[in-house]
Amino acid sequence: MSRGLNRYAILVACATFFLIIAGALVTSHDAGLATSDWPRSNGQFFPKMVGNLFWEHGHRMVATTVGILTIGLLIFILAKESRSWVRKLGVFALLAVIAQGLLGGLTVKLMLPLAISTAHATLAQLFFCTTVSLAIFTSRSWMNATPIAEEKGSLPLRYLCTAALVTIFLQLIIGATLRHSATWDKQLPTELILAHVGGAFAVTLALGSTGITVLRRHKGISFLTRPATVALTLLVVQLILGLSAYLVRAASPNDPQPLNPMVGVTVAHVACGALVFVTTIVLTLRVYKVMPASDSAIDLSARPLES
Repeated sequence: MSRGLNRYAILVACATFFLIIAGALVTSHDAGLATSDWPRSNGQFFPKMVGNLFWEHGHRMVATTVGILTIGLLIFILAKESRSWVRKLGVFALLAVIAQGLLGGLTVKLMLPLAISTAHATLAQLFFCTTVSLAIFTSRSWMNATPIAEEKGSLPLRYLCTAALVTIFLQLIIGATLRHSATWDKQLPTELILAHVGGAFAVTLALGSTGITVLRRHKGISFLTRPATVALTLLVVQLILGLSAYLVRAASPNDPQPLNPMVGVTVAHVACGALVFVTTIVLTLRVYKVMPASDSAIDLSARPLES
């Protein structure tokens, strides 16, 4: 295990989270077409960043930085990592960030088509998931974790985690579609709002039952209970932000421009949604790590390393 690789992977994951926030700021400020050029802005790589160009070109600069960091991450992985599947995941991360950049360019060139804008936002979440996963796989706690047994006759925890993860991902797609379906001065489509509200109930049920099950079955094992607790806490915050985002967004068509309350709350909602997603990914990966599909070889007295 390379501690330096793990720290660098964490850096890339943090930079990716900042990139998601930067992208959300572009959407909330309706700055996606602040310039019709790509990859340059108004014919320059370093234009004067005023008005909405600050958000749009700033987003591009953050994206470029993340791309460079991802190249460095792949080089670091190839140099230090012996597990072939981790090396392949590093290659996937680079391909994903390249595809993300190309989708970003298409959104500008094609004047923000809904399908591509949604795909751009969705791939950002998947790339964030990938960078976080690489940080997990290169961590000491992952390397030292040992198997534990589940309660006999109970629904396998890995199934609950997978169901919660898929539900959250689908909700993120609906949310991205909703955010890009109308600019700040227009009302959001009612059918998408209802779909997103329904998705929120589904996520609450799936993630809530998963987190409570983890806390009930494996009390005292922080390797599992810590991400479960964080995920449940973030879920509550996300539901509050979701309601707040709806209220301020519903009033925004009456405003002369995107105002700070609407921008701040909606961006926080996007950011918290990303954190709910990756925290659930952490929990799911850890469950798969310490609870193999077959428990025939599990030492019932074994416990994972506290983390």
